[in-house]
Amino acid sequence: MAAKTTTNAQTRAAKPKSKKAERSPTSNRAIWKGAITFGLITIPVGLFAAVEERTIAFHQLHASDLARIRYQRVCSKEGTEVPYDEIVKGYEYEKDRYVVFSDEELERLPSDSIRAVDVVSFVPLDEIDPIYFQKSYYLAPEPTGVKAYRLLAQALEESGRVAIAKFTLREKERLATLRLHDGIFVLETMYWPDEIRKADFDELEKDVEIRPQELAMAKTLIDNLTDHFQPDQFTDTYRLRLEAAAEAKIAGQEVAVAPTAEPTQILDLMEALKASVEATKAKRDASAEGEPAEPARASG
Repeated sequence: MAAKTTTNAQTRAAKPKSKKAERSPTSNRAIWKGAITFGLITIPVGLFAAVEERTIAFHQLHASDLARIRYQRVCSKEGTEVPYDEIVKGYEYEKDRYVVFSDEELERLPSDSIRAVDVVSFVPLDEIDPIYFQKSYYLAPEPTGVKAYRLLAQALEESGRVAIAKFTLREKERLATLRLHDGIFVLETMYWPDEIRKADFDELEKDVEIRPQELAMAKTLIDNLTDHFQPDQFTDTYRLRLEAAAEAKIAGQEVAVAPTAEPTQILDLMEALKASVEATKAKRDASAEGEPAEPARASG
């Protein structure tokens, strides 16, 4: 079926948005300003976003006229819309019972890390499970702190460790690591230990037999797929296809819908391992020779 004819306004509303321009951290306004503190050393810094997601965002529209769907802040008791200046922050201590805090009260709560990235220790990076890592930020120095910043950066790099620190951002004290990346400090916020859910799955309690041949084949498969991490080799192919589909729709073209492939059911694990090893070995050998490889297919 051909795409429906749309007006210019409808086209603008329906077109997905993705972030295009890549900006340096110093071209943006600092999210937070404070200082790195360790021992008696204080280094004035600003906090900047280190990453930007390239996910395509869709607006929710009314199907009949493609008008934007709006959300309102409605009082659950009165059923009326509430303006921002009448909204306060409440902590629910019992069901439907709250104590209210003003912004001033929250700002006055004592915190050792309210305006500081307070370094508490230095540890080897490989001692930290990646499950703790949350979000990355750049920490750039203020003009008065450049020398101390460079000194800590060089000392930290030569030590082979990362700093464990605490700081407060958006009314929450956060655990973080501080490490060096391309000459700039990267602050990685972390989950607190009590925020990590325990992995408790009944399926993993089942007793299964791993045969030596299966283990050996699995290790061979890992060896065949082992490489150095080269981030430039990876692209978000789904986002690119979605952008192309959106451009096609804007041009009034029909968008072909590919059938969804059913996942292959593994009937014989050993046969699947053998086929995978053969396929990855052929791909690796072809890559070394600069020729495309025809992937092997698992039987069953």
